[in-house]
Amino acid sequence: MDNGDWGHRMTTPITLNVGGHLYTTSLSTLQRYPDSMLGAMFRGDFPTARDSHGNYFIDRDGTLFRYILNFLRTSELTLPVDFTETDLLRKEADFYQIEPLIQCLNDPKPLYPPDIFEQVVELSSTRKLSKYSNPVAVIITQLTITTKVHALLEGISNNFTKWNKHMMDTRDCQVSFTFGPCDYHQEVSLRVHLMDYIMKQGFTIRNTRVHHMSERANENTVEHHWTFCRPAHKVED
Repeated sequence: MDNGDWGHRMTTPITLNVGGHLYTTSLSTLQRYPDSMLGAMFRGDFPTARDSHGNYFIDRDGTLFRYILNFLRTSELTLPVDFTETDLLRKEADFYQIEPLIQCLNDPKPLYPPDIFEQVVELSSTRKLSKYSNPVAVIITQLTITTKVHALLEGISNNFTKWNKHMMDTRDCQVSFTFGPCDYHQEVSLRVHLMDYIMKQGFTIRNTRVHHMSERANENTVEHHWTFCRPAHKVED
């Protein structure tokens, strides 16, 4: 294999199905730690499994894999301040045999100085599409914003007034919109405006993921999920 072929392999996207969650990354990211299980797997040291769509399949916790993959990308362990599954993540790191990650989990260091903490916003979109109608038609979509930053929730409710009639639920830490049927472009426009509004409040995207599933013979469901974060100063009582 010449250098050009190798460079192509290192940058070609690879999709993994981890416990039903799809992740797309590069070969170079998966092989960042050659002695890890993923390094050996994509070096061809042992057989790999594929799902029905040809994606590499790993029968492990798909939700926690987001932290595994982010560590492979940055060599830094970054977890939400309210993360409660450290023991489970440690087991996943042990399964994948990523020694630097195992060391970080055994000897965690604070992400920010003592007077700084991390605020988190979760944005999820559930879109149900019909197989038998125009492929750009959206049957129904639900958008949910979850955060402890109450000012952000109030701002979304106040700045997206034309969607108030679609607002399904408003709670202390969550606001949801359910709407449809509507055109695909209308759905995308609202989602883009929501993301833009969140980022203008100082948040940056930490993680994204997409999950495809079929609920019925004539219906496909696609779930998108984004995690936004920003540092904030603690306020003395």
